[in-house]
Amino acid sequence: MSQERILKVLQAPVISEKAAIGADARNQHVFKVSGDASKLEIKKAVESFFNVKVDKVRTLNMKGKSKRFGQVQGRRADWKKAYVTLADGHDIDYAVGE
Repeated sequence: MSQERILKVLQAPVISEKAAIGADARNQHVFKVSGDASKLEIKKAVESFFNVKVDKVRTLNMKGKSKRFGQVQGRRADWKKAYVTLADGHDIDYAVGE
């Protein structure tokens, strides 16, 4: 897998209270990923980018919310989320440079 595709597959980590609880309890990290990414591509991207071993990947498609701004009705874009469970003894540290 090329470095360019890795950067397209993994868009951003999802930092939330629910994601932090999953990281502590189950060694599970949450990422916003490309809509056309497969589970195998996500696994390879996380393993090569963070130098960890991935145990399993679960994905789900998040539907965009309907929003209003005055009289204008709009809708946010749909996006894909991946729950990545790491093997025992592996961890991802997002605080690089500390």
